Parts: sequence; C-alpha cells; structure tokens
Amino acid sequence: MRTLDSADAYERAAGLATCGRRQLLGITGAPAAGKSTYAEQLAAKLTADGHQVALVPMDGFHLAQSVLDELGLADVKGAPHTFDGFGFVALLRRLKERPDEQLWAPRFDRGTEDSIAASIGVAPEVTLVITEGNYLLLDQPPWSAVRALLDQCWYVEVPDALRHARLEARHRHFGRSAQEAHERTYGSDERNAQLIAATAPAADALIRLPVR
Repeated sequence: MRTLDSADAYERAAGLATCGRRQLLGITGAPAAGKSTYAEQLAAKLTADGHQVALVPMDGFHLAQSVLDELGLADVKGAPHTFDGFGFVALLRRLKERPDEQLWAPRFDRGTEDSIAASIGVAPEVTLVITEGNYLLLDQPPWSAVRALLDQCWYVEVPDALRHARLEARHRHFGRSAQEAHERTYGSDERNAQLIAATAPAADALIRLPVR
C-alpha cells in the first residue's frame, strides 16, 4: 500500500475532481485519528482552488440518541450497529449513480450529539464527493457494500497514544468525568478501533498525518 504525504494526497484528490465524471473518495481510520479534520481541510483547499467538492461524513447516519437510549445502545455509541448503515449505502449509491440530482445529506451535530437531516447539499455540479467515517472498509453487511461505491479510499493513521489522548479529551469536553472518559476510550472506543484497524489493508493508500 502506498503512503501519501499531504502534497501527493492533494494531487491525487485533484485528479479525481477533474477526471470528467463524479468521483467518491473515502477517508477512514480509527476514532480520533484525525480523519474528520483532514477531510475538512482537504475539501476546503480543493474548493479554494476552484474544484467542485462536497464533504458528506458518515457520522450523519448515527442513530438518534433517543433511539440509542431506547435500545440500550448508548454506552456503545459509535459501534457499527449504532448507525443506519443501509441508509448510508443508499446515499452513496445515489451520489454515484444519479449525479444530475440535487441531493441533501444529514449532518452530525456534536453539540447535541444528534444528526440533523437534509443539512448538507450536494449539487449536480459537484465532481468530487469526500466521505469520511470509521467503517468505510468494514467487510460486514451493510458496510461491505461501501467499498465498491468508492473510487478510492484512504486510511488515516496516527500513533495510538495520541488517539487515546484525543479521545479522552473529547469525552471530557462533552461532559464525561475523567474516569468515564478513560473507560470509554479504552473500552468500546478501543474495540471499535481494533475492528477498524483490521480493515486498513483494503485501502488504496495510507495517510500518516503530522503528530501535533
């Protein structure tokens, strides 16, 4: 698997955006690897350079918090079965196969810990859709249908110690105690991270982000 630096990755993404038909680029990695920030920065740079790009994160397909509470899944929020995976696949397929339509995708709001429907617009002019999320390469239904819909998928990797520190800080920022943050980071989050790490060989390229 090729490792891309930021310049190589940008050139490859720009090539996708100018190949003549809409392309889908996936960016995946473990929780707190930095994939969301990287995807946002990549989309912003491409847009600033005149490319027609949309960013559609997988996190918009989180099940509602009220549903997770009702199903007893709140403690494992972020696991594969706490998303509407079939809905995510359906949206990717529509983005891929019906580029002439105006589409609206959901967005996950970290402030409310819930998704907001129809809040990300994808116009027919968009030639590159970037999607980022944990399970783009997971070989389990319905996620196993995602890979065939992506033209490329990159795996973002950072040292585990940095990921863990970021996760604990994130959990505390959103109201968990130090103990709760630690237990969540090394509990359900780590189980998810190990599941995701096993999917890395299916990626087209590896992105190693600068450690900060």
